[in-house]
Amino acid sequence: MAKTESTTPRERYRTQVRAEVMERAWEQIATAGASALSLNAIAKRMGMSGPALYRYFANRDELITELVREAYRSLADTLAAAAATGADLPALARALRSWALTDPQRYLLVYGTPIPGYQAPEDTTAISREIATTLLDACAAALPPASPASPLGTHLADHRAWATDHPAPPEALALFLTLWTRLHGVLSLELAGHFTGMRFDPEVLFESELAALLA
Repeated sequence: MAKTESTTPRERYRTQVRAEVMERAWEQIATAGASALSLNAIAKRMGMSGPALYRYFANRDELITELVREAYRSLADTLAAAAATGADLPALARALRSWALTDPQRYLLVYGTPIPGYQAPEDTTAISREIATTLLDACAAALPPASPASPLGTHLADHRAWATDHPAPPEALALFLTLWTRLHGVLSLELAGHFTGMRFDPEVLFESELAALLA
């Protein structure tokens, strides 16, 4: 079988260099934050010139986009793998926290402070919808039959375009939004270090919020 262009030594080398650039970028984000990301600094660490590195990533935004895609894909695959084993909503929430604590730089890139001047392309949104779909499925399964209507659920019955074509009932949408905002609130504060010095276990707070949501 003839080799395709994607299997040539040049393409393999290009893939390797791009992977190393992204690895260095994650290291830089972990120490200085995403807004300080610098291709020139990465090139210097790799022993390359700035112009040479731009042959692999045209600009900073292209690199950020690849990092965002990688972060979303990592979380989407983590939750999908958990769901495939039969994980329920609490287990998926714990998988989300475990992923965030294991890869805080990835979490903060996609759920932390937006990078000034950067706009993620549409395909990254598509990956994030996979995450929402997995959690919406679990939210729908977690609801008891004939769940009473809530003000938020009633509102979402006519404001569900954000859920695309997911068939979850309005109360499942309400549970998803409440879960998403409250648990991300706890995680964002924990990863930003706001609980440091308060001498309590953030996991207990996370579990308390999760229990209150599902009560």
